[in-house]
Amino acid sequence: MIREPSELLWFKSSYSDSSNGNDCVEIAATPHTIHVRDSKHTHGSHLALAPTTWTDFVAYAAE
Repeated sequence: MIREPSELLWFKSSYSDSSNGNDCVEIAATPHTIHVRDSKHTHGSHLALAPTTWTDFVAYAAE
């Protein structure tokens, strides 16, 4: 089942840390997809990633 972005439970990613509180990445997790969006553009486009892809990205970004 594909969910609309408005049906997802979005929250600020713990990996989103900026001196400007408005520069945030929000994520919403479902069993098979991690959704990622810009908190300033909540009605805009978002990414939908496989959980393993998200895990790989977070590990890469943390380096």
